[in-house]
Amino acid sequence: MGDVRPRAVILAVIACTFFVGFGGGVVFPILPNLGAVLGISPFLVGLILSANRFVRMVANAPAGALVDRVGTRRPFIVGLVVEGVATLGYNVALASSLPEVWFLLARVAWGLGSALVFATAYTITADVSEASSRGTSMGFVRAGITFGFPAGLVLGGVVSDMYSVSTAFALAAAFALVSGGLAFLTVPETHASESSSTVRPWDVDRSTPALTAGLVNFGLYFSYAGVLFATLVLLLGERGITVLDYSAQGTSGFLMAATVLAGSAFMLVGGTVSDRLEARIPVLLTFLLLACGGFLLLAVADTRADLLVACLAIGAGQGGVGGPLMALLADLTPTDRMGRATGTNNVLGDVGGGLGPIVSLPAVEALGFVPVYAACALIPLLGGVVLLAGTYRHTGELNPDVAETPAR
Repeated sequence: MGDVRPRAVILAVIACTFFVGFGGGVVFPILPNLGAVLGISPFLVGLILSANRFVRMVANAPAGALVDRVGTRRPFIVGLVVEGVATLGYNVALASSLPEVWFLLARVAWGLGSALVFATAYTITADVSEASSRGTSMGFVRAGITFGFPAGLVLGGVVSDMYSVSTAFALAAAFALVSGGLAFLTVPETHASESSSTVRPWDVDRSTPALTAGLVNFGLYFSYAGVLFATLVLLLGERGITVLDYSAQGTSGFLMAATVLAGSAFMLVGGTVSDRLEARIPVLLTFLLLACGGFLLLAVADTRADLLVACLAIGAGQGGVGGPLMALLADLTPTDRMGRATGTNNVLGDVGGGLGPIVSLPAVEALGFVPVYAACALIPLLGGVVLLAGTYRHTGELNPDVAETPAR
């Protein structure tokens, strides 16, 4: 890595992923309601919202293997540029006679780009961090990856209310394209590449740490990014709850942004606390319980205050898991396989996030919101069981000391 300065590298990654994150959030406050105007069925709306995650299910493993083969810089830049171009596709969809096709294609392209971005961002951080500060570093980078998302949610909800849907999409595309240029100027190579003959696209990491982190990620993405984000605008409409006279779209944008902001803040808290305790597991279990409580409250919330507290608890819970979980994966994974381990983790997370809208939108229509959110409250509890079982199998301990974990 030469003279690479870890703090400067991490700050560069945070900045790039922040700007590109706008395009990820902008469609969620808009598309569920826009579906009725464009004649798109609830199932197809869910498929469009999930398309990027389904693409990443296929693309994450090759992206991780590619990082281990060619390094991090080129895949990171290419991924950011692809996401920017994909965001432009939303406006093409609005002007098309087949909007569902163009929305779907744009989300597919976004998935390809984000697979490269996620694999490289976490691998870069693992490359430049030490065990004693890895939780904090992972928390900062994971927060950077998601922090642009609430800006996109507000952009999608408020700008579409005040100006137009096309204006919101155009602004998101502009910011996403800026991130590619920023990466080209600021992000160095950090990852020692391997011989191409030793790495194949399907060579994913099936180790216990990768599968354990991935299954926890699956549950969080299913309930949070999948179910909550796809159904919140509909919940607000049914219960008649608004903020500052905005529509359900605008209000959902504010609430979803609040969950992501809480998540981003507690990603930093969770990672830092796990470093100071020199143990990841107690921190992870605490935040999984917080997410469970948030969904239980959301199931019965009927006021603005209750909804806000529920969303903040869910956001803080899933966010607090993020930093320590990625740090634990890096603690237990050899350096030369971190790209592939990240790919495995991302594949399982995207399976959950992709299934969430497809399952939840029809389920809410058939069963209502209360049973769907109550079921989501069980998922973090199951994640805690998986975490303890996987950690014990790999280390022989339920709560291994960070400094003693057998990995890097």
